[in-house]
Amino acid sequence: MRFIKDIENKYCKTGLYSFNNKYIIRFEAGMYEQIYKISELDLGGEEEITEILTEDFFEKIIGRFKDMDTDFESALSID
Repeated sequence: MRFIKDIENKYCKTGLYSFNNKYIIRFEAGMYEQIYKISELDLGGEEEITEILTEDFFEKIIGRFKDMDTDFESALSID
């Protein structure tokens, strides 16, 4: 997997990678991570990735991180 660049934002650590003709967008928050894979053929280049990463998209990503944390905490509290 080849690192391309970090994508600056106010929400979470976001990195862009390339592997097997796919762009990989990796979001990290604490101990959780989300990964999206997009075919390089579906986009015109790296610039289009930053265009699709809107404020609304990031807010949904953060919502999923919160859901992941809730689910994990709930699983840990099961006796």
